[in-house]
Amino acid sequence: MSARRLQLVWCIRQEPDAVLKVAFASTDRRRVNQHFGAAEGFVVFEVTPDKATLVGVGEFAEEAMDGNENKLAAKVDFLAGCHAVYVMAIGASAIKQLMSKGIQPIRVNEVDAIDDLLADVSDCSYQDQFDMKTPQVAIETQTAQNPAVFRPIGADGYVHIVMPMTMR
Repeated sequence: MSARRLQLVWCIRQEPDAVLKVAFASTDRRRVNQHFGAAEGFVVFEVTPDKATLVGVGEFAEEAMDGNENKLAAKVDFLAGCHAVYVMAIGASAIKQLMSKGIQPIRVNEVDAIDDLLADVSDCSYQDQFDMKTPQVAIETQTAQNPAVFRPIGADGYVHIVMPMTMR
């Protein structure tokens, strides 16, 4: 089987102000259950504060986890425009290729339901998460395509990671 790509290309609904595009490595489109390099499928959602909309499905031929780097290019290309991709596992080369395209790989430790992860993404991305209760905050960035890190200075607590998103 060659790679197949299904994508929503037009919709009559009005686009929201902010969209976070997130992909999931999945065989059944319900759970994250694939290693990136051997993934047979990805589902792509646009996440807004109100909802998540399925906008793409990619299917790929079954691949062995054999160190063959050539199999990664089609998957990385399919994920172009995504801000993050959730996977069960991922190799160093795939991480490097994704990061070079501004896509943050996120590894889950167990088979997670995509609906639950979408709810988490929506909650974490759009609610006021910066109540650090400290007068000074360090902001660490590399490029506009990579996540930013907010660290409270002089206080223990959470480190906040902000994913870049396209504003329309």
